[in-house]
Formats: sequence, C-alpha cells, structure tokens
Amino acid sequence: MSVFGEYSRYYDLLYRDKDYPGEARFIAETIRRHRPQATRILELGCGTGMHALLLGEQGFQVEGVDRSEDMLAAAGRRRDEAEATVRDRLKFVQGDVRDYRSTRRHEAVVSLFHVMSYQTTNEDLRSAFATAAANLTDDGIFFFDYWFGPAVLTERPAVRVKRMESSEISVTRIAEPELFPDESCVEVGYTIFVEDKATGAIRRLAESHRMRYLFQAEIAILAAGMGMRPVESCEWMTGRKPGLDTWGVCTVLQR
Repeated sequence: MSVFGEYSRYYDLLYRDKDYPGEARFIAETIRRHRPQATRILELGCGTGMHALLLGEQGFQVEGVDRSEDMLAAAGRRRDEAEATVRDRLKFVQGDVRDYRSTRRHEAVVSLFHVMSYQTTNEDLRSAFATAAANLTDDGIFFFDYWFGPAVLTERPAVRVKRMESSEISVTRIAEPELFPDESCVEVGYTIFVEDKATGAIRRLAESHRMRYLFQAEIAILAAGMGMRPVESCEWMTGRKPGLDTWGVCTVLQR
C-alpha cells in the first residue's frame, strides 16, 4: 500500500505529540466527578480510537461513532491490538453525530477534539445536542470541547505551520484561517505536503475545514431545549476558568 493511501495514517502522525494519556485521565476524572458510578461512554466523533482505547484501559465500556471509514478502520486495528479485556470493552460504529442512536443508553456522552465546532449550522448543532441527550441515561452527562468565542474574537486566528515525520514519511501542514464573524465561523484552509522518504515523491493535498466558535450563553440555550443544563465549564486540561485567552474550552451538560 502506498504511504499516501489513507488520511488516518498521517492524521495520527500529525497529532503524535498530542497528550492522549493526559487527556484520557482528564476525561475520566471529569466523568467520575459528576457520575462516580459511570461505566458506559458513547464517543461522538471517535476518529482513530485513541481516546476510546485509553478510556477502555481505565475500565470504561466505550462505543465510538465516526463517519469516516478510514478512521474507523484505524480504530478497529487499534482495538484488535489491545489486550483482550480492553478489546472487549470497545465498539466502533459508522454513524453521524447528528442522528446516531445507540441500542442502549450511556451514563456519559463525550465529543472531543472540537467535533461540536464542526457543527457549523444552527440545525447541525441542535441535532448533535439532541443526539447526546437521546443517548444519555437519566442524570447522564454530555462532555465536549470546542473553540471558545470570546478568545477567538480577541486573539484572532493566525497562519500556522506544523511538521511531523516518521521513518517512512514527512508531513508539513499549513493552516490558513479566515474569520466569518457574522456566522461565528472560521474557515481553515489546509495545504498538506506528504513526502515519501524512500522515493522522494511529494504529494500535495488541500482541504478546507469550517469551524464554529461557541459562546456559553448559546450552549445554555441549546442545552435547555434538549432537557440538559450546564454544570461545569473550564479550559481544556487545566480546569482554569475560561477567559479571553482560552481558545479550548470544555463544558459538561447534565440531562
């Protein structure tokens, strides 16, 4: 197979420096703080399954949902390589976060890595919140992170370059953002160069990601419409109160 065969391969490489173990501990601690007896988690937008695997290692049963076949294939390989006790706790399903309904309810629904910010229209965001509420047990929690509007408008998005490499490929990603304040969105144009180290061949890829930044007042309104209420908001990973320099914020809603 070509080293350029699937997005998930260089996706994991680009985020190899991400502190997944620390994030999994933060997620588990947050869930257990609000639902100490929680055992079942539904993850909306599970990607290649790294968070799910680490939460499985902490004893949770995790059902991961994603639209991407490539991402799910990578998640499946990750599950297959896990120890049997962890493997049995993991399930990955293809589905859309806007309308997925599990066969059972969960004490916690989580949506990480700004999946909620990818819901750029009001209808998509309402549908995603409805999905979370519909899949929760009574008093269950919906825990998600997102781009925080006050910080985005204060610091403004800027061009960023990221480079990562493995023994086979090197990847350079250029992110060029454009702000659309009337829509509470940022359009991020990605140019990605993937070099095959063995042949020197370089492939250029272009993608555009539209991201919505959110405000706590609108989250509270959306939550109320779904029978949920905010119980905690803080900076992602630090627990610090959200501020004008806090791009990454997470919120816990309770059903």
